Amino acid sequence: MAEGSRGSSLAFGQVVIGPPGSGKTTYCQAMRAFLARLGRSVAVVNLDPANEALPWPCALDIGELVTLPDVMASLGLGPNGGLLYCMEYLEANADWLRERLRGLRGHYVLFDCPGQVELYTHHQALKNVLAQLAKWDFRLAAVHLVDSHYCTDPGKFISVLCTSLSTMLHVELPHVNILSKMDLIEQYGKLAFNLDYYTEVLDLSYLLDHLASDPFFRNFRRLNEKLVEVIEDYSLVSFVPLNVQDKQSMQQVVQAVDKANGYSFGEREQRSLEALMSAAVGADFHFSSTLAVQEKYVQSQDKAVEEEVMDL
Repeated sequence: MAEGSRGSSLAFGQVVIGPPGSGKTTYCQAMRAFLARLGRSVAVVNLDPANEALPWPCALDIGELVTLPDVMASLGLGPNGGLLYCMEYLEANADWLRERLRGLRGHYVLFDCPGQVELYTHHQALKNVLAQLAKWDFRLAAVHLVDSHYCTDPGKFISVLCTSLSTMLHVELPHVNILSKMDLIEQYGKLAFNLDYYTEVLDLSYLLDHLASDPFFRNFRRLNEKLVEVIEDYSLVSFVPLNVQDKQSMQQVVQAVDKANGYSFGEREQRSLEALMSAAVGADFHFSSTLAVQEKYVQSQDKAVEEEVMDL
């Protein structure tokens, strides 16, 4: 049994979800390696029938039950309809999944899920599969990855907030929202506010004022106001920034997920964590706070302004 669940039949893990391209498979690969260094026995389960080239050892693959290309070819469905059918087929064959998961007892399980947004906002199949996992004594947290570049576009960021809120309400699991690829955020453009504004989802009225400067969004101000009201009334959405290449960033995510799914540190793992983090002191890149990227970004902007002044 994983430490923290010793003496019980409970199994802990993460359900990794998010839109295509948000970094789910990369996250599973990095999280698997990080947790293994902490002493956890980690198993990765691929629940994405479209994921054919897995970069990590897979303990259980839905491809053994159903694959997206086979469904599309045999039923004449497109990618979206095919994925929905695959999840419905998995739900109908829950006994197969349960039998295969029996061999993973004692492991911390990472479920790599498909990237189709409909599965997490209103379709029932995957939600029902996750409910079955809870009945089988899996204590899971949903880790919802969102590409950090959406922060550079206020309109897209409001859309991301609405999607995240809808996912939290529909999936019905303890939820940790992640801003992924934080090491690349500077490549996407200038942030209108400090990074903590986006991670903590602070007063969104400032975002509305920023949108009002765009002639296109000015016509939809009342709609945006209502969307913002819904987000703020629920007051559920916040984000943890993540750079999978940085140990301190990974530690922050692990602690947030462990708190969400109820996993508790054992003494052995705590010592492993301390040793791992002490080894990170000499790393080239540090992510000690959510402001680290923003400060570096501001400095680069200030330098660019100074160079323009010198040219004048």
